Amino acid sequence: MVKFNFSCTNIDNLKSAYDFVVIGSGAAGMTAAIQAQELGLDVVIFEKLNNLGGNSMRASTGMNAVETMTQLKYQIIDSQESFYEETLKGGKGSNNKELLSYFVRHTESAIEWLSHHNIELNEIVSTGGMSKKRAHRPTGATAIGSYLVNGLQQQLVEKHIPVFNQTKVLSLVKNDGHISGVEIEHPQAGKKIINAKAVLIASGGFAQNRTLMSVYAPDLLRLGTTNHPGATGDGIKLATTAGGALVDMNKVQVHPTAQQETDHVYLIGEGLRGAGAILINHSGKRFTNEMATRDQVTKAIDDLHQDGAILIFDQGIREVFKAADFYVAMRLAVSGNTICELAEKIGVNPNNLEETVSSWNIYQETVEDIAFGRQTGMDRGIEKSPYYAIHIKPAVHYTMGGIKINSLTEVLNEIGETVPGLFAAGEVTGGLHGDNRIGGNSISETIVFGRQAGKQAAKHVLSLS
Repeated sequence: MVKFNFSCTNIDNLKSAYDFVVIGSGAAGMTAAIQAQELGLDVVIFEKLNNLGGNSMRASTGMNAVETMTQLKYQIIDSQESFYEETLKGGKGSNNKELLSYFVRHTESAIEWLSHHNIELNEIVSTGGMSKKRAHRPTGATAIGSYLVNGLQQQLVEKHIPVFNQTKVLSLVKNDGHISGVEIEHPQAGKKIINAKAVLIASGGFAQNRTLMSVYAPDLLRLGTTNHPGATGDGIKLATTAGGALVDMNKVQVHPTAQQETDHVYLIGEGLRGAGAILINHSGKRFTNEMATRDQVTKAIDDLHQDGAILIFDQGIREVFKAADFYVAMRLAVSGNTICELAEKIGVNPNNLEETVSSWNIYQETVEDIAFGRQTGMDRGIEKSPYYAIHIKPAVHYTMGGIKINSLTEVLNEIGETVPGLFAAGEVTGGLHGDNRIGGNSISETIVFGRQAGKQAAKHVLSLS
């Protein structure tokens, strides 16, 4: 896919009414808009920021799906039942089972839908907590986020779906209990009421909102965050003001591997470990199963009390996880021509690191990690020069709580009734992931429930005719 520069719609072309208003330009919002337009709706997307894509742009590893042609190409025999059980286990059993059931049953069709829209995910990698390779990604191991956003934006252009950036939705408009529009504000156009028959909130999470974080996860305020600046939970306030309920708001995920020694916090994607990287402590020794769930790996790092840990990988791993090229280009990684040279550069005991890497290569070759029981991400050893190290620490990554929805993406109130005409999808919602999100499930969520929102919005609008 050739990268192109997406241009937002001139505000002079804003109409006073649309069938379907989408709030947020991430993958969930764009997917919903495309699906709804294909079903006959007049659709518009409003984005409060100048830049588009939200946290979706930052995704690096892949999109979990099961029973796909890509899995079969790599001779992976999988099942929805296994995916369900492992996601439920990763979420400590607290996942909303209605949402989870719908989710696992629709990941295959989500991959097919993307392919139909010229977004091909033909390679696959492991993520933590999964027994099979399920994280689908583009050919060439390109980071999925920018590839996916770019592909969806191309569809918006081809389908003439308007996208207005720097357009903040101030409130939802209700008429006789039904959502009937939104109030927006734009620097040039000022405040306006835009009528709509259905509205989707797809505005992302709240990790950048320190007020909400202080209420629901005050102990995490000390950590950095991998989130983009717009992840301030605006959609949560919109929903609650309109009568929607919230769920799981205190469940905030910390990602174990983020580089934080520069002006920005850089997520070091889980796919690096899925491609074969290992974690060591400051003595040069492994200390955990790197492919355990994110909460377990985070705890193992915290328990070191050593100011984070160090990811070790080689040129072979870099070649199959192309996001590593970015890490190297941004000087997030230290390199050495030998393991000993690398150890000296990062200040760990060379003998320990050489022994650790040698032992790991034996475990990898025999597919038996007798030290920590790792069973996935073992396709290759660490043996091709140059060798790389990235110092990492845990960082706030994902807010698993949010707006309460059903599997139709309809927003629910405190007693479980729908708020007519109001839908929500993506990280702004809560319930799917339970206590801990599995890596690779967030992008899947945006496509699965973005499509569902588009379909159900179309159904709702047609019911009003």
